[in-house]
Amino acid sequence: MAQKEKIGSLIKAALGPGFALMTLLAIAGYAVLGPTGILAWGEYNSSLQERQTELAALEVERDALRNRVNLLDPNGADPDLVGELLRKDGNFVHPDEIIVPLK
Repeated sequence: MAQKEKIGSLIKAALGPGFALMTLLAIAGYAVLGPTGILAWGEYNSSLQERQTELAALEVERDALRNRVNLLDPNGADPDLVGELLRKDGNFVHPDEIIVPLK
């Protein structure tokens, strides 16, 4: 009887540290294998490189659009760009121009 009580008390005493150990192992496993864990770093680095390339292309496009907007400033629009847009979008031509269809 004393032997059973001794085993029971040992099991009760081991529950707390056992639970703590299992919790620490679960946290360590998540840190290594989880979606933001150590093993996911390689994928994140390749994704980062792709996004940086895409960002550089978008910045070039943004700068081109910003330049075009600056050229269309109402206080001092670029006459060449205004003429190009009138011919392209508005179908306006000068009387002395000859239209050559491309298609």
